[in-house]
Amino acid sequence: MSKLLIVTGMSGAGKTIALKTLEDMGYYCVDNMPIPLIGKFADLIMDGNQQITKAALGVDIRSGKDLPLLRTVFESWDKQEKKLDYHVVFLDASDEVLLKRFKETRRAHPLSKDGRVETGIAMERKKMGWLRKKADVIIDTSHLLTRELRAQLAEIFEKNQKYENLQVTVLSFGFKYGIPEDADLLFDVRFLPNPYYVEEFRQHTGLEECIQSYVRRDGIADEFLMKLYDLLAFLIPHYIDEGKNQLVIGIGCTGGKHRSVTIAEMLYHRLRETADYGIRIDHRDIEK
Repeated sequence: MSKLLIVTGMSGAGKTIALKTLEDMGYYCVDNMPIPLIGKFADLIMDGNQQITKAALGVDIRSGKDLPLLRTVFESWDKQEKKLDYHVVFLDASDEVLLKRFKETRRAHPLSKDGRVETGIAMERKKMGWLRKKADVIIDTSHLLTRELRAQLAEIFEKNQKYENLQVTVLSFGFKYGIPEDADLLFDVRFLPNPYYVEEFRQHTGLEECIQSYVRRDGIADEFLMKLYDLLAFLIPHYIDEGKNQLVIGIGCTGGKHRSVTIAEMLYHRLRETADYGIRIDHRDIEK
């Protein structure tokens, strides 16, 4: 059976990158295909004589007044006796991030060519709301690098890993530089041994073995990690059930260079062992 992905989402959220990544994975990709042609294209790839076994179609707000017709297409596929193996992938990002991206690229938003980008984003989010609800996979790219988005797509559609619509960020930081505004959960690890007061360790970071060994020397860090992991193992499934798409876990110490980095690294690798959701790590203040 042929596989079809409908790749959609907010303008500026990464749809073009997603399609290029899927193309590298062997998908036959077409961007901005007219909605009336999508049904006919699906009929073609369902034909056993066709060489296309997996395809990805990019659909976005540029479809204009034809976009609502996609509902009818989905309904017809769902009613077919011979079911089409299709999935809707929605790329999203926060309004603040989308606005920043448009300003950096100096591109006009499709819905606000003669007005403010903020207005266009608001209009698009309203028009795309039903499609987001229809999505099987939602990827929030607000904090994702291009390589991280590519890796996440590969895990879902190449390695066929189970995926929940949640992006978890483990973020280390230093309290002296301020608490991260986007943090959902905050954990203070300033109770752990501080390598800063050891002259030979001061210029090293929690990415290095010597610092990690120092922070973990009395076993308290490992015990804390075990309890923190148990707490997150309880919380994350409930966040997923509630439809949360973004979870930022802040791990803080004084300067954000030694203890918080060590614990963040330990937690990140522990979560990756069993994660069926997107996960990334970010060390905000490690270079300060």
